[in-house]
Amino acid sequence: MGDAEIDRRTWAAIPLPRRESTGRWLRESPSAVVPLAIAVGVVTGFGAVGFRYLITGFTWMVTGRADYAGLGRVASLHLPWLGVWFLLFAPVLAGAIYGPIVYRFAPEARGHGVPEVMYAVAEHGGRIAPRVTLVKAFASALCIGGGGSVGREGPIVQIGSAAGSTLAQLLRFDAPRMRLLVACGAAGGIAATFNAPLAGPFFAMELILRNFAAESFGAVVLSSVTASVIGRALLGDEPFLALPQFGVRSPVEYLLYLVLGIVAGVVGVCFSKVLYLVHDLCDRVWRGPEWARPAVGGLALGALLLALPQMYGVGYPVLENAVEGRYLVGMVLLLLVAKMLATSLTIGIGGSGGVFAPTLFIGAMTGVAFGDLAHLLLPGLTESAGAYGLIGMGAALGGATRAPITAVIILFELTGEYTIILPLMAAVAMADLSSRLLSKDTIYTRKLLRRGVDIDRHQPARPALLARDVAREVPIPLDEHTDIRAAADALARSTATMLPVVGADGYYHGCVTARDIAEALEDPGSADTVRALLTLPPTLAVDATLPDMLTALIGHDGTGLPVVDRTRGELTGWIDYDDVLLALRATDRSH
Repeated sequence: MGDAEIDRRTWAAIPLPRRESTGRWLRESPSAVVPLAIAVGVVTGFGAVGFRYLITGFTWMVTGRADYAGLGRVASLHLPWLGVWFLLFAPVLAGAIYGPIVYRFAPEARGHGVPEVMYAVAEHGGRIAPRVTLVKAFASALCIGGGGSVGREGPIVQIGSAAGSTLAQLLRFDAPRMRLLVACGAAGGIAATFNAPLAGPFFAMELILRNFAAESFGAVVLSSVTASVIGRALLGDEPFLALPQFGVRSPVEYLLYLVLGIVAGVVGVCFSKVLYLVHDLCDRVWRGPEWARPAVGGLALGALLLALPQMYGVGYPVLENAVEGRYLVGMVLLLLVAKMLATSLTIGIGGSGGVFAPTLFIGAMTGVAFGDLAHLLLPGLTESAGAYGLIGMGAALGGATRAPITAVIILFELTGEYTIILPLMAAVAMADLSSRLLSKDTIYTRKLLRRGVDIDRHQPARPALLARDVAREVPIPLDEHTDIRAAADALARSTATMLPVVGADGYYHGCVTARDIAEALEDPGSADTVRALLTLPPTLAVDATLPDMLTALIGHDGTGLPVVDRTRGELTGWIDYDDVLLALRATDRSH
């Protein structure tokens, strides 16, 4: 079958071949999700472990200890001559290092991380710049090690998500599969960091994907389990928090836990508002270059640390001390307010770190203070204040993030006590309801709304464009036995730089590019026909959406890609960036 015998109408009816390459299997087969999810879990598991060691290493370099927060006003072992005054300069030095790096290489690594992942999934098909992985890990570890009062969970979610997105981009995945691998990275990060393989998938589904589709759940579970196994193998099987066991002493306590849920929900919303209020204040005050902002702002953070060293770093030892009843109620309330300010200031000056752990901290302080009051009024009917601290952690998390399922499961995994499930569920539900009544957004979505991005909108502003609406006619194909010089003539006559190739059976076998033809002409002995030069570019389904098209076209802007009706096995069109732009302009004119 020669070139002249194949017209465009005949080509439109040519079915796809039965065989499929490894790349196509990874991109299209449902079963390929299994190895992909495991691969993302492995990368994220090792990343979470490495990130924790990096935080510990930077903390030791500054303070001479693995964790400083619970030690009180003591000097750094490396700088004893400075006494406690090293606290004033530690954030300045850390900011002077990570500030320029973040500004130069990955500005999206600033802040608490999770909103950036949510935005990438909702608006960009899950595409995250690969460099975010390394920059976020270094900047967040140095920020926390240098005294930044933020958490490590937000950064590891962004690191794991960036790893999943990078793998998807390397394999040229479409947007749905890329989003799934991003969620796998987020699930693995939470699982490995908290030693909580159950909470990881629910975090990814509830906050990142924002749906509970069955096919997605299986993948994120595999990634979560894999990352958790690696974390347990390298860090041990113990919970990251050593929390005492508590129970419910009397039915009256259920009413108290409902009230605690309301209080914790209000506190969670207050934390969100304070966080962005301080950020706005820092924006108004600062007039210098952004790369210097963390170092100069570090003086204010250092002054706060000098007054209250318990705010240094993540602060889990302080949280444990509060739950175990080692602080008076006045100190607990002081720690609650100070953590809000310290975390807000760290983020406001351009620091890098999460708000997940600070929310748990604030919730624990709220619960302990509430429990002290309840135990004072009803000593014979109430459990010790620590039990209320545990429930307050989950309630504040549920109120601030509006991820109640994640909040319940993560507290259950941290304690391993089934007896707290009923009061925990009741308190988290009340916190979630209180949050919804008080605020339209969450601690994560508020950051996006301030940019004008509403990921909860139900209808897109622009009508959905599908590949069938954008595609143009298919370039006239070549027979696989066409010799190199005839193929060169066909490409010279065509406006395309890549042409489809068919076999004697009429099946589509792939494509040949002008570059490959040119190289074959330069080396006459390399190939006689186009069959030896076949490539298999990604294909687009006729119902592929705009994000799917843009993702698939990465790296193919000069050649375009084939559009396939997979139900009938027909190649129906061809798409490149120009076609997408023309369709978008036509849509804009009609609206």
